[in-house]
Amino acid sequence: MQIEALDDFRYRIGRDEARGMRAAVLVFASPRLLEQIRKDKSLEQAENVAMLPGIVGPSLAMPDIHQGYGFPIGGVAATDWREGVVSPGGVGFDINCGVRLVRSSVALEGARPRIRDLVNQIFRDIPCGAGGEGPVKIEGQTLDRALEEGAQWAVEAGYGEPRDAEFAEERGCLKDADPAKVSDRAKTRGRPQLGTIGSGNHFLEIQYVEQIHDAQAAAAMQLEEGQIVVLIHCGSRGLGHQVCTDYLAQMGEAMKKYGITLPDRQLACVPIQSPEGQSYLGAMRAAANFAWANRQVILHFLRGAFRRIFGPDTRLDLVYDVCHNIAKRERHMVQGEWKDVLVHRKGATRAFPAGHPELPAAYRSTGQPVFVPGSMGTASWVLVGAAGSMTQTFGSVCHGAGRRMSRTAAKKGRNASEVQKKLEAEGIFVRSETRDGILEEIPEAYKDVDEVIEVAHRTGLARKVARLRPIGVIKG
Repeated sequence: MQIEALDDFRYRIGRDEARGMRAAVLVFASPRLLEQIRKDKSLEQAENVAMLPGIVGPSLAMPDIHQGYGFPIGGVAATDWREGVVSPGGVGFDINCGVRLVRSSVALEGARPRIRDLVNQIFRDIPCGAGGEGPVKIEGQTLDRALEEGAQWAVEAGYGEPRDAEFAEERGCLKDADPAKVSDRAKTRGRPQLGTIGSGNHFLEIQYVEQIHDAQAAAAMQLEEGQIVVLIHCGSRGLGHQVCTDYLAQMGEAMKKYGITLPDRQLACVPIQSPEGQSYLGAMRAAANFAWANRQVILHFLRGAFRRIFGPDTRLDLVYDVCHNIAKRERHMVQGEWKDVLVHRKGATRAFPAGHPELPAAYRSTGQPVFVPGSMGTASWVLVGAAGSMTQTFGSVCHGAGRRMSRTAAKKGRNASEVQKKLEAEGIFVRSETRDGILEEIPEAYKDVDEVIEVAHRTGLARKVARLRPIGVIKG
């Protein structure tokens, strides 16, 4: 694999037609990050993505890229809406896994003495873990409404405030969702799970604003130093996982019909305009809406937990909600021509710049809020999308620090209680449903989030707004 340095933070893998590549690969990384990235197969996966029929522009690798299922996590690819393909691997099993940031009226000095009480209250009120039955039970037509309306359904059902849906990507609802394309098995898995965090790298973190880097953007989000905020990271739970499983199986067979061959069966895909492609997109949008409803219900019960600890007048307001496992029809400039494309973002966040018509009025002058979690022992970042994202990455940026250690390696030779004690010594109180929930997510398992953010900032994909530090963590 020949990697050409374009500058200090951009690298290119040329198009190899003999291997079937239809595009080049563009990698955003520092030299140190690139060294870490090359230790797994993520760049090889990015090359495979460049073989997708109808791909437009390069296969893109964000600075947090690491090996995934078919597509690398931290990968972005756009395909021509009329002539290209859709690939469930380009979205992932956790459809609309995403992050929502909530600001509070509580200051750090008031929160620190009560952090154990707060974490324990949240742990009681918001279930986490692999199974996890949520506080909201829905059946039949009500579930279908949630799949069609997303966060808007949750707000109308009493799980939120009217402004909540406005401050989410797509207003918390993808149009043209089709509950009929979601299998009964997927619905059965998802039905009891509204209002749950799940397991793996999903979490709820109580953080404080450590440092403001962009005063104007921070003011638009009503963030200030010393303020307590909460980061919620979860997705569509068992429902989304089953949707992906169902359609991967269908597409694996359908590829023969459409004469599509690729080097990795995990890249199963079909033409966007085929019956199978349209069915998957209808089901994927429904699963995405379920994820927005899920995060909205979590916010509702989070408000209740804060008010039990800090009093009934405590305010929690949604700053924004972004997804990072999604495929969406968007209009972008490609080689001097406007094109309708399907942008696959697999572990990548939309990062539209100031002035974009899809942003809420409150953020039109600053750019779309972007939230990038690091690890439970380091830091997370608030960014805003910048103009460079539109010219380089189809309006996309990184979604996290990115793993540099497998879950198996992270657990090896470590003790969960010792990790907890170490974090407590650093002022971070952790509750987890399982020991693996702690061990798999140790800070050492992740790349340096500050370095990842520096790449995004220096390449003009996004701008730094604020650095956040955790003081309380809930994990599955």
